[in-house]
Amino acid sequence: MSWDINQAIKDVDEALERLIPAEDTFPQEIHRAVRYSVFAGGKRLRPLLTLAAAEIFGVPRLHALPAACAIEMVHTYSLIHDDLPALDDDDYRRGRLSNHKVFGDAMAILAGDSLLTLAFETLAAEATAYFAPATVVRLTEALGKAAGMSGMIGGQVVDLLSEGKQVNAATLDYIHRHKTGALFTCCIKSGAIMGGASLEEMQRLTVFAQNIGLAFQIVDDILDITGDEAALGKKTGADQNRQKATYPALYGLKQAEEKARDLLSAAEKEMEYFGDAGKSLLFLAKKLVEREK
Repeated sequence: MSWDINQAIKDVDEALERLIPAEDTFPQEIHRAVRYSVFAGGKRLRPLLTLAAAEIFGVPRLHALPAACAIEMVHTYSLIHDDLPALDDDDYRRGRLSNHKVFGDAMAILAGDSLLTLAFETLAAEATAYFAPATVVRLTEALGKAAGMSGMIGGQVVDLLSEGKQVNAATLDYIHRHKTGALFTCCIKSGAIMGGASLEEMQRLTVFAQNIGLAFQIVDDILDITGDEAALGKKTGADQNRQKATYPALYGLKQAEEKARDLLSAAEKEMEYFGDAGKSLLFLAKKLVEREK
């Protein structure tokens, strides 16, 4: 890798610290709730992917950080809302109580809403310092599409409607590619947009991202069965308890593991085109798929 992963995480955290109001800012309760989840010890996978994709094209990290942080804000909002009783009803996230268990359902909803809107405010206010307006518009469109009905929310809806039902492979693929994969794809595409990628480069990176996003969710499904609760920071077996559509449920553990490996191999082939410039991004992709928590 051409940069240190721990330093990259530190840079993201410092940028988020600057972008999110302090806890003592009035009204304090909403800022405490927002910061509780943002700084709960996440691995910052999505902003790291954004930075690594931008690095391929020589985009300075300082310039790429606003887009990377905006994506992390959207991701954290989705976690806060996913944990609510009306959705996945999870009491723990990242090893501690979920937002709504600490601040109540109403404040958790508003904390998620705050992060979603702050993400777009960040792009508008911060990215314009480094990129042309047309580039910022493309970044905004990419994030809005990934987070909305044609992306993450669409996947969440189909996931909810599929609970307790026998789903086919096409439906399961739709859930995973939209609920999780869309935001992963947005990370890579955002880096490419900032770097002025050619059509071929964008196509290759999009295929790469789609494969990695799906592989990540398959591994997540597997870890819900085989993972250690302490390492994961949340209860295992939740998918089975809610009778959710997952790859292990449809194909079995062995085939699910093989599918994840095949997707990683396909992603690696796309990255061969970029040579050494893509090493950081490929390194991160392997960590996502080969992780144990």
